[in-house]
Amino acid sequence: MRARTRASVVAGLSAGALLLAGCGGGGGDAGSSATGGGGGAGGDIVVRGCQPQNPLIGGDTGESCGHDIVELFAATLFRYNPDTGEPQPDIAQSVETSDNQNFTVKIKPGYKFQDGTEVKAKNFVDAWNYTANSKNSQYLSYFMEPIEGFKDVQSEDPDGADGPQTAPAPKADTMSGLQVVDDHTFTIKTSEPVSNLPVRLGYTAFAPQPDAFFADPAGFANKPIGAGPYQVTNYTQGQQAVLQKFDGYSGQFAGQVNQITFRIYQDVGAAYNDLLAGNLDVLDEMPANALVGKKYQSDLPDRWAEKPFAAIQTVTFAPDNVSPNYADPRLRQAISMAINRQQIIDDQFDGARVPATGWVSPGVQGYVEGACGENCTYNPTKAKELLQQAGGFSGKLTISYNADADHQAWVTATCNSIRTALGVDCVATPVTDFATFRDRIGKQEMQGMFRSGWIADYPHIESFLTAVYSTGGSSNDGKYSNPQFDAKLADAAKAEGAASDTAYQEAEKMLAAGMPSIPMWYYTAQIGWSEKVSNVKVNWQGRPDLLSVTAQ
Repeated sequence: MRARTRASVVAGLSAGALLLAGCGGGGGDAGSSATGGGGGAGGDIVVRGCQPQNPLIGGDTGESCGHDIVELFAATLFRYNPDTGEPQPDIAQSVETSDNQNFTVKIKPGYKFQDGTEVKAKNFVDAWNYTANSKNSQYLSYFMEPIEGFKDVQSEDPDGADGPQTAPAPKADTMSGLQVVDDHTFTIKTSEPVSNLPVRLGYTAFAPQPDAFFADPAGFANKPIGAGPYQVTNYTQGQQAVLQKFDGYSGQFAGQVNQITFRIYQDVGAAYNDLLAGNLDVLDEMPANALVGKKYQSDLPDRWAEKPFAAIQTVTFAPDNVSPNYADPRLRQAISMAINRQQIIDDQFDGARVPATGWVSPGVQGYVEGACGENCTYNPTKAKELLQQAGGFSGKLTISYNADADHQAWVTATCNSIRTALGVDCVATPVTDFATFRDRIGKQEMQGMFRSGWIADYPHIESFLTAVYSTGGSSNDGKYSNPQFDAKLADAAKAEGAASDTAYQEAEKMLAAGMPSIPMWYYTAQIGWSEKVSNVKVNWQGRPDLLSVTAQ
């Protein structure tokens, strides 16, 4: 989730980090119950959180800091299996199509929101229309793009968000492709066939909203209402979010503990120390110094787990209009070839990463190795040649990162590798916290290069490509645009089975020519927990599966 997602732009990836076999602490299996203290339903737990970028609304939360919270209080048509990522019916009774373009959705009667009202077909249709409509400025509006009529609810500001002009009203308020049939049935028509649409519908961008939401969306964001297993009882930005078990939960995916408190940390090292002191119950990542020599395994005997998951660390180039001196693809390829990924992984993560060979991580349908080709292979000689062909580089290269996660060491090591190979200075540049970091990227104020990452929102190659690299994609932070790439994605969406996977793989290989970002490595999640909790495991998105956790 995605996403890892969902889209799940990764705060930490690691500081917010958000299908493969893994091993748990003390030799146990990360996919099974873990030891460490008592058990039984009930109790309260405190988990490490980070500051969400946007309000806690399904259509506006696209990074792991917020998504960790939203997925607990929201319910969607499907919920992804925590071990495999496969979509399992939640609110959906059925989703049927004969042509991958016209879908009939039936929802389960009697499913309740946390305000006691019933989830009806109109709550999905109204929520998706709200998310899609550009006047509502929802971060994940792009996820509605396949639905017929999406373009009619979009309107572009003629001089940008900060200019004096205002965007004209959209042509329509709602998408023509959504129709309510009755209280428990609605239809979806897409502008083109989309073979994997049902797989996408488990992402929280597609969560329904109660009628109360539309009366006061801004106020709702401070104490949101969903239909999931937990409900938000307190949210104080920069401090904590408190969720309590929803006694009226209608679904089949209930949690075990009575209360989950996300304590927001500015430093993962402080969170780790709190875990060791017994003041924190679940930690979603390890600080770099705890990875060296696998120190966390001795600090937390039988209270840790690790597992590869569907996520990637990248370094993205600022849009060409922001940093034109980085625009030449040969310069970008040179920088990528100048990075000794394996050495950085060994030195900074004690080998707990895998060098990336493309823009899609293993563990999802359609993954293929080697899409980046020689551009992701350490080759200082070829890197210098490409740099010369690009006319060299004047000044200092910069890589920015959010300082509330443990990125300083590896970003600095990456700059050192680039400096050594190319003879060009490179500076690791911190930004206070993840929310500020993301805001600066969104406003196109971030220059040079910046740390980026992605967790699959759903276990499919498309989750890594469309939102991040298609023209106008919701998480296309570098504003990359390639009409041939877009056309190939459209072809892949129309195709089915192996033909669809092949078309997506061909699209991924196109990225090597323009290098909109530098693939760095694929992730292995390392998590830890206190003696108070049991049954802690890593889910398919590399996050602690909080619904399975039990406490004393």
